Amino acid sequence: MSGRFALFRWSPALAALPGFPSDHQPHWNLAPGSRVLMLRELDGQRRADMARWGLTPAWLTDLSKTPAHARVETLADQPMFREPFRSRRCLMPANGFYEWRGVRKRPYWMSAEGGTLYFAALWEAYPAGDMEYLSLAMITQAAADLRRPLVLDEEGQRLWLSAEATPVQLLELLTKPGPQLRERALATLVNDPKLDGPECLTPA
Repeated sequence: MSGRFALFRWSPALAALPGFPSDHQPHWNLAPGSRVLMLRELDGQRRADMARWGLTPAWLTDLSKTPAHARVETLADQPMFREPFRSRRCLMPANGFYEWRGVRKRPYWMSAEGGTLYFAALWEAYPAGDMEYLSLAMITQAAADLRRPLVLDEEGQRLWLSAEATPVQLLELLTKPGPQLRERALATLVNDPKLDGPECLTPA
């Protein structure tokens, strides 16, 4: 499962989006429960917001059960994800993500050409008094015996955020293979979830 990712570098275009925090800090080890950056489209305009990684619909009473991931195979049917899939889709920008493999669970850094990946995700708003808290779940797809984020190319991003996208178009998008990713074996420093610095990417 894609339990950790990093966003430590971003483009001027991303930073110029409405809502992008002026004091946004780089992170090398983001895990479920963290506040992460998300992109969504409201009134035809793309904007940035901060959201908790763990989907929290307004009707949820047990806040310990907030899923961080949603599987592409059941996305359109599961009650937790069905409505957000129809109307509350977003993107999670990242420079890459971590994957653990083998008997000894060696960490690998997964990235791509261009420096920024965009993961498909779903968002919800949770009202609390006069405030409204945003949350999201990352969408994952099978990759051999692992699961990886659903990474979208530029056209896929546009379609995923579009209010005009049809269910058929969206379901087709979910079945597309992801891009070719680079991988690099890492030292085990990133295994410490409290570590959040460039040393997370120390090569093996």
